[in-house]
Amino acid sequence: MSEPARPVLIQGGMGVGVSGWRLARAVAATGQLGVVSGTALDVTLARRLQRGDPGGHLRRALACFPVPEVAERVLGRYFVPGGSGRDVTYRPVPRLGLRYSRARDELAVVANFAEVFLAKEDHDGPVGVNYLEKIQLATPAAAYGAMLAGADFVLVGAGIPAEIPRLLDDLAEHRTARLSVSVAGAEGHTAGIDPVELLGHRLTPLARPRLLAIVSSHVLAAYLARSPATRPDGFVIESPVAGGHSAPPRGRMVLDAAGEPVYGPRDEVDLGKVAALGLPYWLAGGYGTPGGLERAWAAGAEGIQVGSAFALCRESGLDPVLRRRLRERTAHRALQVRNDPRASPTGFPFKIAEVEGTVSEPEVYEARPRLCDLGYLRSSYARPDGSIGYRCPAEPVDVYVRKGRPAEEADGRRCLCNGLLAAIGLGQHRADGYDEPPLLTLGQDTAFLDGLPDDHSAADVVAHLLLGALR
Repeated sequence: MSEPARPVLIQGGMGVGVSGWRLARAVAATGQLGVVSGTALDVTLARRLQRGDPGGHLRRALACFPVPEVAERVLGRYFVPGGSGRDVTYRPVPRLGLRYSRARDELAVVANFAEVFLAKEDHDGPVGVNYLEKIQLATPAAAYGAMLAGADFVLVGAGIPAEIPRLLDDLAEHRTARLSVSVAGAEGHTAGIDPVELLGHRLTPLARPRLLAIVSSHVLAAYLARSPATRPDGFVIESPVAGGHSAPPRGRMVLDAAGEPVYGPRDEVDLGKVAALGLPYWLAGGYGTPGGLERAWAAGAEGIQVGSAFALCRESGLDPVLRRRLRERTAHRALQVRNDPRASPTGFPFKIAEVEGTVSEPEVYEARPRLCDLGYLRSSYARPDGSIGYRCPAEPVDVYVRKGRPAEEADGRRCLCNGLLAAIGLGQHRADGYDEPPLLTLGQDTAFLDGLPDDHSAADVVAHLLLGALR
C-alpha cells in the first residue's frame, strides 16, 4: 500500500479541548490533517458524560470500543442520564502518577479512542492526535487509545520526543510500552501500559501512525533524526509567536519592557539544515496569515500548521461566548496576547489572551484560590525517604515550599489545567459556590482573520489558505 499524500495544512492540536473531534473531523473532511488535542481527554470525557453526553456522540463511540466491558466500566463510573447540571461538582478522575491504576488507564484509553473515532467518522481524510512530551505519565495509555481508533498521525511537542518512535512501534504490536519519566533526585523511573493485561487479550496488530515532532530548533531536529530509534517521520517547526506554549529563548532569559521573553538570532531556525535531514517539515506560528503558505513553500516546507484561525471557527471547542469575544477583539485589532514567561507551571513561556473576566486580569487571578486538583502539569520528585512526591508551582505556595522548592518559583503561576477546561465550558463548580474562571490563549500574530467571513467555518479557513496560495 502506498503512503498517503502529505497534507499541505495541519490544523494545530490546541488543548484542552479546543481542537476537539468536531474541529478535527471538519478539517480532515477537506483532505487536510485534522488534529485532536490529546491533553486531558480523560477529564473532558468524564465531565461530558456527567453532563449527560448531549447528542449521544460519546456513547456511540464507546459502543465501538473493541473490548466492550472496558467501555462499560467507564460509562458506569461517569455517565449521568440527563446530565448532572452545571451547579453540581464534577466527580474527580484518577490523577496521573507512577503507581499503577487500572481505572486511570482504562479511562485514558477509552477517552482517546472516542475522540479519534468521532474525528474519523464519515470521511476518509487524515486525523492526528497531539500530545505534550511534558506530560510523560499520560502518553502511553493515551496514545494506545488513539491508535485503537486508527489515528493516522501522532504529533508531540513541549519537550524532546526521543522515545516516542519506539513507543508507537510497541503499541502497534500490543507489546508492553514504556517511557522514561523525569523524577527530580532519582533515576530509572518509567511509565507505561501493558495492552494485553489491560484489555484481557491481544488484538490484531494496529497500523502505526506517523510521528511528527514539534520543535523550534534545527539542533533538536538534527538530534532526533540522527538515529532510527529516535527519528520521527517529519517535523513541525514552530516559531515563538505560535499560541499556547513556546520554547524559551536559548541562553539566559532576557525580558523586554513589557516583561516578555526576547528572542534573538540564536533562536532562528536554519531551515536549510532542517531540509538537509531529508524529512518533510511544516512551518507553524504566524503562517496562517495572507502569504504564509507561499512563504513556507518558498522555504522548502511541505506546508503549514495553523492554530488560531481554527480556534475561532464554528467547530472549535471554545465556549461560544468566549470564542465570539475573542473573534470580535481580534477582528478590531483590540486583542492583546502576551507571551508570559511566568504563567505556565512547566517553565515554558505561555501566550495569554487578555480578555475581561478571565485569569489574564490581575484581580481575577488574585481572587482565585490556589489549588492543584487535576495535576497534569505536576512534576515528580524523590522525597528524603525515597518515596515519590508530586508538586506544581501553581499549587498553594506554602504547600509547594514544603515540598522543597523556593516560594519565588510559584510567583505568577496560573493553573492551566482548570483555566483551559473552563475555556471550553467544562470548568469546575465547587461546593462552596466558586466557579473556575477561564484562561484563553491564541497566537500573537492576529492578522489571521483577514479575508475570512464572519463566524467562519473550518472549511472556510482551509479554502482561504489554499485558494489564496494558488492564486
